Amino acid sequence: MDYSVIIKAAWEGYDASKTIKTIDDISAKVSTNHVYRITFDDDDIIIAKLSYFGKYEHFKEDHRLIHALSNNLLYPFETLLSKSLLKNNRVYTYRYKQGKNDVWVVFYNPTRIMTRLPRQLEEEHIMKLGQQVGKFHKACSRVKNVLPKSSKTLRTDINILLEQIAKNEKQFGSRMQADYIKYHCELFLKNRSKYNLNSFEIIPVFIDWNIGNFSVTPDLELYSRWDYDWFRMSYRILDFYFFSRVVSTIGDRTVFSYVIDTMMEDRFILFLKEYHKINPLKADEIRFLKEVYRFFILNYVIKDGKYFFHEQYAKKLQAEAFEIYLPSVDRDFNAEKIIDALKLT
Repeated sequence: MDYSVIIKAAWEGYDASKTIKTIDDISAKVSTNHVYRITFDDDDIIIAKLSYFGKYEHFKEDHRLIHALSNNLLYPFETLLSKSLLKNNRVYTYRYKQGKNDVWVVFYNPTRIMTRLPRQLEEEHIMKLGQQVGKFHKACSRVKNVLPKSSKTLRTDINILLEQIAKNEKQFGSRMQADYIKYHCELFLKNRSKYNLNSFEIIPVFIDWNIGNFSVTPDLELYSRWDYDWFRMSYRILDFYFFSRVVSTIGDRTVFSYVIDTMMEDRFILFLKEYHKINPLKADEIRFLKEVYRFFILNYVIKDGKYFFHEQYAKKLQAEAFEIYLPSVDRDFNAEKIIDALKLT
């Protein structure tokens, strides 16, 4: 498919008086989502994101939530998030639907990027990042009541996976593999009741935090954040697994895996200690980290991996999900080590 045709049609629906000069693909090469830099005849530049996975209603809902969040965050995070382009006071989204093709587009102002953290962080970086994330989560919490409603929950996503298995288990491998996925889905749904989730706050979370998704100031304060593929309204600890990867000994890698071990590292505990000073954590939130990891593997790697990752990555990660990730959930994560380190009760 020639996506530039869809981009041009989307722009004509927005403002046909402004002529596109060039459309450049600036997508990350590990993802199936497409990101383009659009340059106009007058040399103005905007960013277009094109997606065709999931439901258009969810795509539209997420971008309206993100725009409302970016508009309502107060200093020092008032410019952290990219702003979507509006038309008639609403986030403009375009839907191209023809035959089997169902593709959606949203436009952004370009994101300013300052300093990227190094691939492997020093203690100073880890401590400052923990403090900054604690402050950012507090800022998100303060505006949560003025954001539009969200229809996605962890339970609905897991139930969709169970429905997909019931409909066609072969798409997930052998019967034994399908049964293994069902076992972990049912375990997740059962274990949710153990952790007093009703006391957990629901805030905007971006989940996919990695070195390539945000920049900082020279003083290591959060400066800009982009790439909103896994955004949702949920529990703040959904962000923590990716931060454990950012601060890990391994650091940021081009060829990556999603092992649970990073949440057991002293470097992650240092991050949590600094976060906890700013935005106190509960023992049950730490215990629920195990289920957050299980959810991440089930939802983003197994259920949706073929949409989020290019084929070679999707196959690698899904194979590792059966061989490494899911078997490690109940074996290799020890919440009590973190709870003791944070002096929680």
